[in-house]
Amino acid sequence: MKISYKSDYALKTLLELALNYNKGVVSINDLAKKGDIPYKFLEQVLLTLKKGGFVDSKRGMSGGYYLAKPPDNITLGEAIRFIEGPIEPLICASKKRYDECKDFNTCALKDIWHQVYTATSMVIDSITFAELVRRAKAKQKGFPNYVYTI
Repeated sequence: MKISYKSDYALKTLLELALNYNKGVVSINDLAKKGDIPYKFLEQVLLTLKKGGFVDSKRGMSGGYYLAKPPDNITLGEAIRFIEGPIEPLICASKKRYDECKDFNTCALKDIWHQVYTATSMVIDSITFAELVRRAKAKQKGFPNYVYTI
């Protein structure tokens, strides 16, 4: 699985909004500065996140963005799949049947790609943005070797 800059920026933005959940809106300028994200690119990222139901916005002088749902209801996997699409290393990795491949039933590599897909899914689907907030706060308090459980 390869993460594009768009996904990286989207995840950083979601984390920043999760850190500010129930504290009001965060301006696009603040999001751009904190995430070191080009402003114009962030506008596109926020539009995409809004279409996906991850964020919402408030217009006006005191406007900005906020999470559309609680951080514990958004997984890393959900966000990555929305931005990037399927996470399988190859299309056959998550298929029980794939007629376009002549070697599907005998391919030794297919099982490896399925294991990679399954392991990746287990990790990213078990981490919510609430957990990422806990991890970010632990790092800010000086616990760089904080042990994370999945």
